[in-house]
Amino acid sequence: MKVVFMGTPDFAVPSLEELYEAGHEIAYVVTQPDAVRDRGRELKFSPVKEKALALGLEVLQPERVRGNEGFMDRIKACGADAIVVAAYGQILPKEFLDIPPLGCVNVHGSLLPRFRGAAPIQRAIMEGDKETGITIMFMAEGIDTGDMLAKESTPIGKKTGQQLHDELAVIGAKLLVETLPKLENIKGEKQKDEDHTYAPMISKKEGHVNFAGKPEEIERLIRAFDPWPGAYAYMADKMIKFWKAQVPGQSTDAENGTVVAFSPEGLDIAAGGEILRITEIQVPGKKIVAIKEYLKGNSIEIGTVLI
Repeated sequence: MKVVFMGTPDFAVPSLEELYEAGHEIAYVVTQPDAVRDRGRELKFSPVKEKALALGLEVLQPERVRGNEGFMDRIKACGADAIVVAAYGQILPKEFLDIPPLGCVNVHGSLLPRFRGAAPIQRAIMEGDKETGITIMFMAEGIDTGDMLAKESTPIGKKTGQQLHDELAVIGAKLLVETLPKLENIKGEKQKDEDHTYAPMISKKEGHVNFAGKPEEIERLIRAFDPWPGAYAYMADKMIKFWKAQVPGQSTDAENGTVVAFSPEGLDIAAGGEILRITEIQVPGKKIVAIKEYLKGNSIEIGTVLI
């Protein structure tokens, strides 16, 4: 099958690789323009562009799709049977979605209609869902509202955002190449709009821990926001990031945010009338360390209040 592939971040790379390995003809790889991505202020290629160049594929990087007649004419002229999208990063207009005869197919990181939107992986962890997965779907004008073609689920357990991201990227790639050959005959399943939930983009400020919340909610936040933006609180004017936590199931009368114990087992903080035990932390300018390692050269006084 001849396809155009559209994607930008790491999540999309396995799908591009699987399409290539499966022998599909990839007319173009479309990705977001090069951008400054670190403190060095140097322009960096997207992960998808790096992989496409390594595979010898032609890359297009339009600033925008909507209203870009030159770009759309180029896509029409290539004669692709389908367009495959995985975390491209722009909303695609109807006139673009209507170009390929077999439609535009999206690799989405949730079990639709739950968690439509930009951050389904993190939101699934934060909400305490037992499982999530991948949905392969036809794209429509709305945000992740198209008919569903295939699904595969996986348990969440104690996975971090990064672990679940990497797992779903692989699941999505394999499910994609299984689904593409069926496009001519497959009939999509309509989503039940009344069952949908939305997963808005993550903001850095969401990582600021509210110790009025229950420990299990904060523990999920810590996992969901690993690696970005990270969960954090302030001790005086110093930010401390939390990377691993436990919920020992102990109650406390201490004020929320108060350090009630500090030992090699962890940093015990009052949260919602219970104990949240932090087992890995990071202070500014330092690496992530286990509490027992942090204890070797540092201490935190009992009664310190984190905000």
